[in-house]
Amino acid sequence: MITHSVFFRLNHEKGSAAEAAFLAKAATLAAIPGVADFHVLNETSPKNPFDYGLSMRFADQAAYDGYNTHPDHVAFVQEIWLKEVADFQEIDYVTHQP
Repeated sequence: MITHSVFFRLNHEKGSAAEAAFLAKAATLAAIPGVADFHVLNETSPKNPFDYGLSMRFADQAAYDGYNTHPDHVAFVQEIWLKEVADFQEIDYVTHQP
């Protein structure tokens, strides 16, 4: 399994209608085929500059690639993410196998 996570800060004020609208739009990514265990997250650690996160899992690289190129994901990135996210860190990982 591949876990895809991205933590980010928005251009919107916390608690604003724009923040709520962004998070609701982000949640629709869960409907893309191949996405499993999708979560919208609120960051709680003061050790980093991010406020929110998205986390999801994929069965394999093909499922992850399908998500990345899916028209709904591409549209979300181009039409929403690039305009509304101030900064982010993306991390993709698999469980270490000794």
